[in-house]
Parts: sequence; structure tokens; C-alpha cells
Amino acid sequence: MSADFYRKIELLEPRVREAFLALAEHLESIQRTELHMKAISAGMERLANAQADTEARVGRLEAALERLAQAQAQTEERMARLETALEQLAQAQARTEERVGRLEVALQELAQAQARTEKRVEELAQAQARTEKRLEELAQAQARTEKRLEELAEAQARTEKRLEELAQAQARTEKRLEELAQAQARTERRLEKLIGEHGETRKQLGGLSAVVGYGLEDRAFKALPDLLRRDYGLELLERLRRGYLQDNEGEMLEVNILGKARRDGREILIVGEAKSQLSKEEVNRFLRRKLARLKGIGPELFPVLVTYMTTSAEVEKYVREKGLALYYSFDF
Repeated sequence: MSADFYRKIELLEPRVREAFLALAEHLESIQRTELHMKAISAGMERLANAQADTEARVGRLEAALERLAQAQAQTEERMARLETALEQLAQAQARTEERVGRLEVALQELAQAQARTEKRVEELAQAQARTEKRLEELAQAQARTEKRLEELAEAQARTEKRLEELAQAQARTEKRLEELAQAQARTERRLEKLIGEHGETRKQLGGLSAVVGYGLEDRAFKALPDLLRRDYGLELLERLRRGYLQDNEGEMLEVNILGKARRDGREILIVGEAKSQLSKEEVNRFLRRKLARLKGIGPELFPVLVTYMTTSAEVEKYVREKGLALYYSFDF
């Protein structure tokens, strides 16, 4: 048998290959037998029957070889399909390896995501621990709050009791106020009567004060010209009088002592008042109500005050400090 024949035999299935090898050996044996028959032609006759059997067996062998050839063809066809299947399997393997590569990348990304998830879980665990700690603190604060609320409830009860007592006291107070209101009404009626009587008294006193003031002014009208000439060098241009002047706001102002004078060639306007008893308050009132309102209306002002007596020793000094002339009734 040739080497090519044995290479083809190796491609057969094991059982087929064993049967075929056995058949091949048998064929070789037949070939040797034929050669031996040629060599011993004399013994051919004896072997004629055997030869006939052998030929029959060869015929069957040929038929078997024919079938074997068909089986070989089928085997080759199956091998071709197997090679095709292997090629497809190789391609599938390549696709599988590609998918495995993608899966490895995905698994790596998944591992990184898992690491991040674990880190986040750790952070959440720590946050949870802080939350539980805070909840514990809140629970303790709630307990303190409930205790405080209980104390407040007790205090509220005491307050309500106190309010009830105060309400009763208020009722008694209102009753007392009603009594006081009635007493006040009686007092007001009495006061109205007294006010009326007081008004009449003040009217009488006012009249008396006016009489006293007018009397002092009348005496001052006669005595002041000489006193002002002697003490301040003033020469009167007209007699002193009571009168009215228009103030710096355009309103008419009553002046108790009024007159024009001259000093060193300058015209002077004498403005004064008479008070039965002079006080600092009266001095300030004169400055505010008379001099301040007459400031800037015309000639230079010369203020003068006339009185029976001052309310204290400091009043005269205060008058001089304010730049006012002062005369007592006993100077006249």
C-alpha cells in the first residue's frame, strides 16, 4: 500500500479505519496467495474450488470496498461540514473573545463603580452614625422639652388659678372704681364750684394787681426821666407812657413803659415793665416776650425794670448781668 493511501486511512473514523486496515491486510494476503498460485500452477486445480470461493469473497470484498468508498465519500463530506463548522466556531470564538474583551472593560468599570459605591456606602454609614447620634440628642432634647412642658403645664395651672384670683380681685376693684367714680363725680362737681369761686377771687386779685402795677408805673413815668439822665445820660424826647409797638413778626405788642430818648446823638427807644415783686422768671419772661420780639424793629432798645422788691438777693445781680436797668419804688 502507498503512503498516500495510509494518510487517507488516518482520516477515517477509528472503527472504520480498523476494519479497512484489516481488509487491506486481507487483500495483501490474497495478493500473496495469487502470486503463490501462479508459482504453483500445479496446485491450482486443487485450489480451484478454493479459488472460486476466493473470487466470490473478492467480489463481496469489492462490493464492500465500493460501500467503503461511498462511506469514505460520506466521511469526507462530513469532514468538510466539520471544517465549515470549525471555521464558524473559530469565528464565533473570535466574536466571543471580542465580547469577553468588552465584558472585561465593563467589569473593570463595574469594579470602579463598585469601589465608588462602597465608598459612598461608607460615607452613608458615617452619615447614618451622625444621624443616629443627632437623633439621640434630639430624643434627649425632646425628653427635656416634655419635662419643661410638664413644668409649664403646672405653671399654667398656677397661672390660671392666679388669674381666677385676679379676676375676683378685678371685680372687687371695678366695684371700688365705680364707687370712686361716683365719688370723683361728686368731687368734680365740688371742684367746679371751687373753680368758679377761685376764678372770681383771681379776677379780684388781678384787678388789685393791675391797680398796684399801674400805680407803680405812674410813679415811674414821673421819676425815670431824671434817673435815666443821671445814671445813663439819656435825654427823653417825649414823655413816658403806656402804648403798643409792632413786633418783628408784624403783631401789635403791649409795652408798659415806652418812650423815645437820645444819647450821644443816637436815638434810643426805652422799653420797660413794672412788677410788684420781681423774680428771675419775670426777668426771663420780659426778655423773651418783649425784647426778643422787638429786636431789630428800629432804634436801639434800652430795657428797664421797675419793682417794689425782688424775690431774692440774686435777682438784682441777674438783672445787671442781662444788661437791664433796674429801679426800686423807693428810688422815686
